Amino acid sequence: MTDALDDAAAVATPVRRSRDVPVLVERARAGDPRAVARLITLVESGDETLPRIAAALAPYAGRAQVVGLTGSPGVGKSTTTNELVRALRARGRRVGVLAIDPSSPFTGGAILGDRVRMQDHATDPGVYIRSMSSRGHLGGLSAATPQAVRVLEGAGCDVVLVETVGVGQAEVEVASLADTTLVLLAPGMGDAIQAVKAGILEIADVFVVNKADRDGADATVRDIQGMIALGERGAGQWRPQVVRAVAARAEGIDDIAAAIDKHRGWLVENGELRRRQEARAAAEIEAITLGALRDRIGSLRDGTELSALAVRVAEGTIDPYTAADRLLTQIAS
Repeated sequence: MTDALDDAAAVATPVRRSRDVPVLVERARAGDPRAVARLITLVESGDETLPRIAAALAPYAGRAQVVGLTGSPGVGKSTTTNELVRALRARGRRVGVLAIDPSSPFTGGAILGDRVRMQDHATDPGVYIRSMSSRGHLGGLSAATPQAVRVLEGAGCDVVLVETVGVGQAEVEVASLADTTLVLLAPGMGDAIQAVKAGILEIADVFVVNKADRDGADATVRDIQGMIALGERGAGQWRPQVVRAVAARAEGIDDIAAAIDKHRGWLVENGELRRRQEARAAAEIEAITLGALRDRIGSLRDGTELSALAVRVAEGTIDPYTAADRLLTQIAS
């Protein structure tokens, strides 16, 4: 069900060029990978059909378990994702994978090579794998990722795995998208001071110390456990799990899956799953609204109001906050 196998076949079918949203959604619901691919392509390109796609997919929102995998470059995210897909398929779960690849800041291009590492599942109709370019979006994801998740939910995926680009300490956007966030680490990440710094380590529901057969793995586990012990948690709050793995040998994958299941149970039992889903919806609404405002501001650049305000701010006759208030009034009118 992967894009890799279906790209060639899609050339010969109208689905590749179709913008008939009801038909595409119906075929995606029936498991047609070409329809899923087309819907995600329309989402990524910001096509004018996007509002209709979102409306058609709305009834299926929240049906999939969304798991985010993030971490620094080279910690084994793609290998871990590949093995998690295998474990989930052994349980009979339909799995969607969104693998985000970085875009070149110079050409805008991206290799989209993460799915090359996941060819073990290329012929499995219960797996859909899509590589997406970050297109310069910061935070480790693509701006289109939330809507792509909705497409995979609509296509009947039980679990959606979202693999970020290789990220730094402050790139934590995946936590606002996922029900459960896995932060992957590897021996040699740094000393104990690194483990208590604010940022990506604070978003983990599950820590995966991958490549745990290497020297320094025990120290990495101790540093993470020490950081967790420093955190203040009320009664009943989730305590992040720490799991060792050697994904290249499929070791520890069942332990990762068990930790994800345990967190899922806690989310449901404590009502946190609904809270996270509502927070995710709020973030989507805000992003769409801000995007519309940016488009409107861009259109104002073609007029005289923004230019006139800029001249007055440059002259010092008004301040930028007053100018912004007047611009907002213009946008709202």
